[in-house]
Amino acid sequence: MGGVAVRVPLEDLVRLRRARDRMDREYAQALDVAALAGTALMSAGHFARSFRAVYGETPYGYLMTRRVERAKALLRRGDLSVTQVCVAVGCTSLGSFSARFTRLVGCSPSVYRAADHGAGAVIPACAAMVGTRPGRGPGPGPGRGVGA
Repeated sequence: MGGVAVRVPLEDLVRLRRARDRMDREYAQALDVAALAGTALMSAGHFARSFRAVYGETPYGYLMTRRVERAKALLRRGDLSVTQVCVAVGCTSLGSFSARFTRLVGCSPSVYRAADHGAGAVIPACAAMVGTRPGRGPGPGPGRGVGA
């Protein structure tokens, strides 16, 4: 963000949190910026700019991260196809889902699904959630790679 501090009024922070909470709860629903802006009682443009200033990513980026987190859990179970997981987490395009998954996780959904995740079974769920959170940006990081 270029090191520029952005001041967001407390009232807007509360509204942005309400929209972010909605994304966390309803990640599998058809959510767009207009619907989320309505939750935050803001115009779409103001919502998108404010969300990025506060959370460091676009509303769409945040929503897709939630979806990929849930997709990883479903793929680790191994009883659903990649297409079924794509639909279950609210994505409508398998190609877009696979591309975003690969960018955040470091491997394709099918490679991730086929990997051995048995070692993670002994990790408490709260710790696994932190360790498997998809990373953002290039390079190694938490949640990257097949073993994550």
